[in-house]
Amino acid sequence: MSGILVIGGGVGGLTLALCLHRNGIPCTVLEAAAELRPLGVGVNILPHAAAELARLGLEPALAAVCVQPSEANFFNRFGQHVHREALGRAAGYDHPQLSLHRADLHAALLAAARERLGADAILLDRRVAHVGQDEDGVTVEFTPGRDGTVPPALRGSVAIGSDGIHSALRRQLYPREGDPKYTGYNMWRGVTRWPPVLNGASMTRVGWLKNGKMVLYPIRRHEDGTQLLNWVFEVETETHRSRRDWNRPGEVEDFMPWIRDWVFDWLDVPAMVRASEVVLEFPMVDQDPLPRWTFGRVTLLGDAAHPMVPRGSNGAGQSVLDARCLADRLARHADDPEAALKAYEAVRLPATTQVVLTNRKNPPDVILREVFLRTGDRPFARIEDVMSREEMLAITGGYKQVAGYDLETLKARPAGA
Repeated sequence: MSGILVIGGGVGGLTLALCLHRNGIPCTVLEAAAELRPLGVGVNILPHAAAELARLGLEPALAAVCVQPSEANFFNRFGQHVHREALGRAAGYDHPQLSLHRADLHAALLAAARERLGADAILLDRRVAHVGQDEDGVTVEFTPGRDGTVPPALRGSVAIGSDGIHSALRRQLYPREGDPKYTGYNMWRGVTRWPPVLNGASMTRVGWLKNGKMVLYPIRRHEDGTQLLNWVFEVETETHRSRRDWNRPGEVEDFMPWIRDWVFDWLDVPAMVRASEVVLEFPMVDQDPLPRWTFGRVTLLGDAAHPMVPRGSNGAGQSVLDARCLADRLARHADDPEAALKAYEAVRLPATTQVVLTNRKNPPDVILREVFLRTGDRPFARIEDVMSREEMLAITGGYKQVAGYDLETLKARPAGA
């Protein structure tokens, strides 16, 4: 037996491995990639997930490579300021919001996992072919590796599918699920080395989806005073061209017609995106929430369990919350792993279902949708005549409650809970 078998060595899988290790539960991480390379662009970790990473002792490593945003700003596509509110510690949270490169987050998790669990606990080039189970445990079988040979099957007490949006275990559990649902929006993402925007620690949203919406925030600071800006541009489109692949290259000129005039006194958007180091294209898709994740001794976690439209800074953070919950349930039900997995699902499936459905229709930036509709997509004289601050705070506050990080709830939670 190899203890818990964690399928997937991404953010969710590595966080789970660290949580299991903290709880004294042995595990082995099975990663499909033959080598681990820096991938992706920016990611945000909200305060409730940042608290879990701090409990794992990762706060110093992450603080060294992140930017901690202190405010959220909203603008219409004419560059007019709509709303500002505090974020992270500036908003009174005990833990910050973390904005960083996904590669930096993964590197910190990987280094900690290798140091604490040992290098032999993370096996690369292990692409799962099938997961079987019996009353005593699970058996994970693999496809041929990079050298053409098939790695030997592994036995464990439980198998956790944390293998992302193309999860092999989810496909085994739901072979007729069908293709992801296209939301009607396409997305381009990139990172640009650029002078600080606004206060240099702002999560900024501009425009609305009918004519294009951009989210941008800094994820690294450089010694020369510049920052690495992460930007995301979305626009409504009837069809999408790209497969659901986080790393598919994109072209700036494909969306330049929508942003050509976005030259504001606080940012020249066309110049910024043209200076990007990388451009990726992704269709805004998700999948309907599943009725269950757990089947005996196997279950799902993170994007494998609840792929969501990437809005609201919630994807990676929800996988961190999954990991903490699952590791604690496995410790609590040490003699009954099936009961542990059911208890985990009972907590996390309804919670993440709410986030998936809310991200489709009412993420925090629907403030900009309301301004778009109420003004008829025209400049305004006074934002107070369009939408009150109380209405805006109700939108963002409602999202925080759905996602589980409203300040009142977190402050009321017992230490360590």
